[in-house]
Amino acid sequence: MLEQCMLCPHNCKVNRLNGEIGRCKCNDKIKIALVSLHKFEEPCISGKNGSGTIFFSNCNLKCMFCQNYEISHLGKGYEISTEQLAQIFIEQQERGAHNINLVTPTMYVIQIIEAIKIAKSNGLNIPIIYNTNSYENIETIKMLKGYIDVYLPDIKYYSNDLCKRYSKVNNYFENASSAIKEMYNQVGAPEFDENGMIKKGVIIRHLILPNFIQNSKNILKWIKQNMPEDVFVSVMAQYFPTYKAMQDEKINRKISKKEYSIIEDYIYMLDLKNGYLQDFIEDENEQQYVPDF
Repeated sequence: MLEQCMLCPHNCKVNRLNGEIGRCKCNDKIKIALVSLHKFEEPCISGKNGSGTIFFSNCNLKCMFCQNYEISHLGKGYEISTEQLAQIFIEQQERGAHNINLVTPTMYVIQIIEAIKIAKSNGLNIPIIYNTNSYENIETIKMLKGYIDVYLPDIKYYSNDLCKRYSKVNNYFENASSAIKEMYNQVGAPEFDENGMIKKGVIIRHLILPNFIQNSKNILKWIKQNMPEDVFVSVMAQYFPTYKAMQDEKINRKISKKEYSIIEDYIYMLDLKNGYLQDFIEDENEQQYVPDF
């Protein structure tokens, strides 16, 4: 599959085994930027010990407001083998991680599946989380059936104009919404252990952007109308302008208390049953939660 890469909707068809690179800037090697016990995910993911995150380098989106732009745009990181990735999974489990959290994994699905096989044969038994920007091909998600326990898709845009303006892609919502339905088909309703930690299921994330409240409303309404009632939703208020967003007049500020309140009211009006709404703290420094790459 790496000889004619079509893992994501760009369908670049480049031969990554020969060193060709497509839109995501990946070759045939796994590249990661950080391995950590992350304490700032949703409560059912981070728990007391932290989520065993592996931050992969590069990305198939080019979001101008990306908080992890150092690795997604600038490509910071180092190459490892599939066997080394499997060993990292085991080490995270030994450190007490509640789960293995694969952050921006789409470009490395082939290698990740092989690493999971190796790690499970060596005793890996904690849940595996696929933490994605949701710009996915259904065929790629189908390949992950049986390997992923929890899907954590971030659905960003309803409007095609917004995805073109801020992430340089077409048809984002069409691809993301189809992929999320397939994710739910695979893992079903969320299940939790006796400590409230998620074992399987889907949590759909959405980040509120300033000046684009209707975008958030459209996404939340789609979730209500198209996903089962037991799906979890995580609405995030942590946006802050960084990287190229600081030069854009629409998104060069944090969201306002009024914008937050509008979305909060809308969530209750829709009667979404399960999930999280991140607190709004006006003078908070959100940048402190960005990992040091």
